[in-house]
Order: sequence, then C-alpha cells, then structure tokens
Amino acid sequence: MPTETAMASLSDNLLVATILFYAGAMLAYGVEYAFGARASRKSSAKVLATVGGGATVADAPVSPPVGGAVTEPSPLPRIAGQIGVVLNIVGVATHVATLITRAIAAGRVPWGNMYEYAITVCFVAMVAWLVVLTRQRSIRHIGAFVMLPIVLLLGLAGTVLYTPVVPLVPALNSYWLWIHVSAATLASGIYMVGFVASAMYLIRYYHDKRFLAGRAVSFPLTLGPRLPAAEVLERTTFRVIAFAFPIWTFAIMAGAIWAEAAWSRYWGWDPKETWSFIAWVVYAAYLHARSTTGWKGPKAAWIAMVGWGVMMMNLFGVNLVISGLHSYAGLQ
Repeated sequence: MPTETAMASLSDNLLVATILFYAGAMLAYGVEYAFGARASRKSSAKVLATVGGGATVADAPVSPPVGGAVTEPSPLPRIAGQIGVVLNIVGVATHVATLITRAIAAGRVPWGNMYEYAITVCFVAMVAWLVVLTRQRSIRHIGAFVMLPIVLLLGLAGTVLYTPVVPLVPALNSYWLWIHVSAATLASGIYMVGFVASAMYLIRYYHDKRFLAGRAVSFPLTLGPRLPAAEVLERTTFRVIAFAFPIWTFAIMAGAIWAEAAWSRYWGWDPKETWSFIAWVVYAAYLHARSTTGWKGPKAAWIAMVGWGVMMMNLFGVNLVISGLHSYAGLQ
C-alpha cells in the first residue's frame, strides 16, 4: 500500500511538471509566432478563389523591403521554436511518466475515470501534434495555439476533475476497457489537433478575405497574418480528421459489443452512446463536405468546429450534467 501511495503522489507531481514544460513550450512557440516572418498571402488567395471568394493570386499584395534593402531575419524566432519543440518533447516524456506511475498506483490502465481520461487524451494530442510537426515543419509556430487547450485541460484535470486512485467501478472492470476506451482516447486526442488546425484555418481565411476586400480586420482575425497559409492549415485539418475518423468508428463499434456483454443489448440510446454517434455523424459530414464542390474551405471547417463541440459535450456534459450508464466521472 505505501508503494501505491508513493506512486500516486509521484504521478501528481509529474503532472505539475508536465504542465510547466508544456507552458514553457507554449511560450517559446509564442515567441516564434510573434517575431517570425509573416506567411505569404498568395496561397491563401488561391484558396479564396477556389471557394468563391473572388480573389486571385494577383490580388495578394507582397510587401517590398523597406528602402529597397533586404535584411537578414533574426535567428530569435527560429531558436525559440526549436526550444519549444525540446520543451514539448520533455513534457511528453514527463506526461508518459505521469500515466505510468498512475497506472502502477491504480494497478490498471490509467483511464478509468474522467481525470485519467482527460490527461490521456491530452497525451495523445501531444503525440499527434509532434507527428504532424515532423511532416509539416512550416506550421511549428502555431504550436502556441495547440498547447493552449492542452495546458488548460490539464490544469482543469489536475484541479476540478482530480480523483484519487480508487478501484474501478464494476461495470468498467473488463478487458474491453483496453479496447473501447483506448480507441476513444486515441481518436479524441487526434481530433483535438484537428480542432486547433481548423480554428487557425478559419482565422487565416477570414483575415485574408477581409484584407483583400479592403475591409477592417479585428480580433481574433488580427492573428491571421502570422499563421501558415490557409491551404496548409486546411490540408492539415483534413489529414488529421481523416486519420482519427476510422479510430472513432472502431471505438463506437467496440463500445456496442461491450454494451451487449455488459447490459445484454448493443445499443440503447444512452446519452454517451447518443452523443458519440452525433460526433460520428458530424465528422462524417465534414469528410463528405471536404470532397464536395461548394462546401470545401470555411463551410467544411465550421463542420469540424461543430464536431469538436460535440466531443466536448460528450466529455463534460454527459459525465457531469447528464445522468446515464456511462457517467463514470469519478467525481465526488
């Protein structure tokens, strides 16, 4: 018992360290975003023309160097971005240690209640972000916006959602916990990265649309000039969501099989089942809209935003507000 208590305490301390590393990474990414070079509007103008914005590549202004001289870019943003990646990786390492020590303390997989589920989803999101970063380094400076919801959710998990190590409720004591919940966790974490990319795309898209039309730009659209080109963000959103969608589909199917074994029925329109299915429908609609003429671009991105809103309802609303068979928040 003393060993389990020590491991639980170590896990709690490692979570604090993880949050601090992620906050440091967010700050470093923020420096790169704030002081780095602005992305060209030419690619975004192509996107506007594609979705009927009426802009052309020629419409996208390119600012000439002041005084005709070409100045060398400062190395500060690049160094800050590299520091952000290092802190990000160290944070992921302490995040792994947080989950492992929690698992040892509990004697089971560390996603048996809402606190554990939330910190595991954040871990998956961070791994997904690093994978995306290895394939698309030009978007590194939006790391500040990726880290922000992670830091907030981990802080919320460590305070409001925190649950001491306790045995699993009988309904969760099954090998399906490894299969169904792990798949749901993977998909949720990946969807989080897709949500950030779609939000950044909408900011960049509407900023460029207003700018090219000569209209005033206000916050949050003022964040747009330093974001990657709209087409890059839109493509990243699609790839991330397309990867997560079959995992979410499998999670729902595995949940139905587990429900039959636990409650003698595959589907009963329990709140968690219902909202999981709604999320599936919304993301399926996004993937369909993305391939449909007239719905590409901002319309599809808004569907992705609605999808993440449904996922948050499924996480917080069902567990904290709506009573059902899946209400396993673990909160007292």
